[in-house]
Amino acid sequence: MPRAVFVTGAAAGIGRAIAERFAADGWAVGLYDVDADAVQETAAAIGGDTLTGAFDVTDAEGWRSALDVFTSATGRLDVLVNNAGILVSGAFGETSLATQHAVLDVNIKGVLNGCYCALPYLRETPGSQVINMASASALYGQPGLAVYGASKAAVRSLTEALDLEWRGLGIAVHDLLPLFVQTAMMDEVNRGAASAKSLGVRLTPADIAEQVWHTVHSHRRPPQPHVLVGWQTKLLSAATALSPTWLNRLVVGYISKADSLGKTY
Repeated sequence: MPRAVFVTGAAAGIGRAIAERFAADGWAVGLYDVDADAVQETAAAIGGDTLTGAFDVTDAEGWRSALDVFTSATGRLDVLVNNAGILVSGAFGETSLATQHAVLDVNIKGVLNGCYCALPYLRETPGSQVINMASASALYGQPGLAVYGASKAAVRSLTEALDLEWRGLGIAVHDLLPLFVQTAMMDEVNRGAASAKSLGVRLTPADIAEQVWHTVHSHRRPPQPHVLVGWQTKLLSAATALSPTWLNRLVVGYISKADSLGKTY
């Protein structure tokens, strides 16, 4: 029986690349997205042993139904990839509360729902893992990406806690922290956050998929649950850890051109 991976936000971008990477190696891959037609088209293009479904990650019942169908077909859940997420950029005071709440709902509640609803299946599969998609935005808050960064910082914290809590269950929990990735989401980032223009976009969905693959197949449990993707993220992480707070604030403010936010939107 092939190993099984369940991927959310799998219709395009990073989620699609992850699904392709695992399908190419013979895994049973569940592609799930809020867009039913798009995820079916993606699965057809990928081929292999794939199952598809459509649900909203903020809906716990949608999770339960999708996981039940998937595990009934595969008999196991080796890896859960919480990839689904949304991003809105722009000045905090000029972005509606409803929009900001939606970011928190998908990016935090969606991951929480996934971990909670998948736990019974993960417990029954020896060596199971969870991969949560976080972001380098979780390392230090950025103007123009305030709520997105806050949501990813919450994912980072949840990952730390669950990796410790579930260690006795044999379930490893990791998150990936890439900087900017060449996906459709960059259109929104470029519209409202100057940091992308300052730092550039140097990662592709395939880069992230390869890192997910490597993390899942690592023979030894990493010493900590956070996986820094790309040299820029590693440099930023080291800088924020070693530099004084005032210097971190100065650097992030420079990269983000914070003073221009009031004039841009």
